[in-house]
Amino acid sequence: MQEPTFLVLTALTGEPLHGYGILQQVTALSGGTVVLGAGTLYGALDRLTEQGLIAVEREEAVDGRLRRYYRLTDEGAGRLGAEVERLRRNANAAAAGLRRRATGNVTLPGLA
Repeated sequence: MQEPTFLVLTALTGEPLHGYGILQQVTALSGGTVVLGAGTLYGALDRLTEQGLIAVEREEAVDGRLRRYYRLTDEGAGRLGAEVERLRRNANAAAAGLRRRATGNVTLPGLA
């Protein structure tokens, strides 16, 4: 899963958000390192909706424009949870490697 997708799904773990709210959350979650453009975001929202990972919760008109609020689906939460576990395993392996490196034992298990 690409980082922007991960962050969009993470942004929707709380309450439903409209596009601008998602943009703000993604920027905050990434510490400002991921700043999505509107075109990129709405393309991703369409793709994630088609994949069943998010859904339109509701629509409302604001200043004559339609505002869609998106929510994370159960399938999206499951996919996000699996990605969290994958990242956790990778981070744990990297941390263990760094600990071994610090002690001078740099051989990775299973690779000797």
